Amino acid sequence: MNIAVIGTGNVGGALARKWARAGHNIVLAVRDINSFKGKELLEEANITVLPVAQAMVTTDVVLIAAIPQATAEIVSSMGNVNGKVVIDAMNSVRTKPEGFNNSFDALKALTTGADVVKCFNSVGYNVMANTDFNGITADMYMAGSSPKAKEVAKQLALDAGFENCYDFGGDDKVALLEQFALCWINLAMMQGQGREMMFKLTKR
Repeated sequence: MNIAVIGTGNVGGALARKWARAGHNIVLAVRDINSFKGKELLEEANITVLPVAQAMVTTDVVLIAAIPQATAEIVSSMGNVNGKVVIDAMNSVRTKPEGFNNSFDALKALTTGADVVKCFNSVGYNVMANTDFNGITADMYMAGSSPKAKEVAKQLALDAGFENCYDFGGDDKVALLEQFALCWINLAMMQGQGREMMFKLTKR
């Protein structure tokens, strides 16, 4: 896949590396190609950098791993995203896009013709960088009403090293998935369990 990554910090950087090593073509979509976080990512094969609008021309999938309050500005900078899959990896547990309950709702309202899915928001970047927990592989979770976007997100979760990508449901379950992320944040940070933890779905 040809994937644009907006937000080249911890989450975007971890996923960019994983996907590039899985054989995908990654474009870091940034405001200033001479000054941006994660320049070391360009040392990886299959990773290049372009201004945001140019990156949209050459890619079919967009991961947004930025701060929620920047959502409207990001959408404006993207330009035409008709037919593209947009993966929302942001969480609105501390801050929200102006006028919206969460970044997913903002992306759905502000983009035209894009297939939007919530994914890669439920664990810390360290879990994305290394999905192995003493021989047990971490799971990922997604939500949204676009079958096309979910299919892409699931494949990219597997390509990033997750064992499964479980479906929380449609657009109406996005808020629940954000609360699931807050559960991880609460246990890892507030309750002192540490970042090296994940949620695993098991059955019998």
